[in-house]
Amino acid sequence: MPTPVVMPQMGESIAEGTIVRWIKKVGETVERDEPLFEISTDKVDAEIPSPAAGVLTDIKVNEGETVAVNSVVAEIGQANEVRGAGPAETGVSEGGPAITKQQPDGETTPAPTPADKTVATVASEQPADNGRQRSSPLVRRIAKEHNVDITQIAGSGIGGRVTKHDILGHIERGDVRPSPSPAPSVREARKPERGAADRIEKLSVMRRKIAEHMVLSKHTSAHVHSVFQVNFSPIEKLRHQKRAEYEQAGVKLTYMAFIARVLVEALHRHPILNASIDGDNVVYKKDINLGIAVALDDGLIVPVIKNADEKNLLGLSRAIADVAERARAKRLSPDEVHGGTFTITNPGQFGAQFGMPIINQPQVAILGVGTIERRPVVIDDAIGIRTMAYLTLGYDHRLVDGAVADEFMADVKQHLECFDANDC
Repeated sequence: MPTPVVMPQMGESIAEGTIVRWIKKVGETVERDEPLFEISTDKVDAEIPSPAAGVLTDIKVNEGETVAVNSVVAEIGQANEVRGAGPAETGVSEGGPAITKQQPDGETTPAPTPADKTVATVASEQPADNGRQRSSPLVRRIAKEHNVDITQIAGSGIGGRVTKHDILGHIERGDVRPSPSPAPSVREARKPERGAADRIEKLSVMRRKIAEHMVLSKHTSAHVHSVFQVNFSPIEKLRHQKRAEYEQAGVKLTYMAFIARVLVEALHRHPILNASIDGDNVVYKKDINLGIAVALDDGLIVPVIKNADEKNLLGLSRAIADVAERARAKRLSPDEVHGGTFTITNPGQFGAQFGMPIINQPQVAILGVGTIERRPVVIDDAIGIRTMAYLTLGYDHRLVDGAVADEFMADVKQHLECFDANDC
């Protein structure tokens, strides 16, 4: 009897997932727990392992399509049971659940079954859950921040669910806070002219989500940036001294570990940078959960090191290396990409002197690390060579004043330059 392969539940608030890529093809042998397909959700991209060993006999959902969690997307059986390479054009496989079709604007809508067609008109006019429109906690939080009534939004998700695409589109169209000259949204911007030789590709699922998250952050927070130059020469000396010790422990001692350690200590002394805004309230977070932005081939993801303040330099070195490696291998769990209270991003790894990062909502601050390199600097009226870098703090001026942000950065700078008290 074939073993059904289902869309997994990747977190409590996840209702659906998009199949980005089938790693195995119909007719190919697959081992139990071998990666079978790749999915993308509101929280994380991940490779999903096969639930059984055998042959991939049937694929019911094509790449780029979105289905509800627990929907059957494929079957594992024996070689003589191979059925076909994909679902019918209608988007409904015999005996299987309804799937969703990718629309030209990047949205997804459920492909109706005969029963769905009978009740479609009635269902579209009535909010689900006894008057409460179905939506995820993320969508409800966005609605609360922007004073949006979710029941007034037509949901395009599974069963009329209001998706993040729906709420962001509602906000970006100016339905909440109209202005004389509203900024165009990602989808509403004037279309560029196309040349005959131009190559056109659809935005990936990850790229769409990054775009939406960035637009939401710019709509939400009053972004301001402060840039500080920091002397990393003392830390460079410490790295050389401890390099062999850390390599024996199986980890590379990087500048990022030092920065993370100083940051979490500074966040204890400046708790407003580790807070968030909830309506008219300020939520001061007890835990310090440090997000580390990781660049991928097709986008960016921010895994979170929970309770980073409880780790020493070695522990942070291991944690940073671990989440970065698993992020690139698409082996992060949904819990590891949410709950962050402060984020570090490192454009300097590519040579940037500094950047002006966008705040990772619902946080109120983010630190950008510029390239760390040896430069000529003035020291006691003389020119010397030191290992220097620019650190940029992006912060939400709704909550954090410039003086508070600069005090925080001065604290970070002083402790980085005096990481070893003997150097000061």
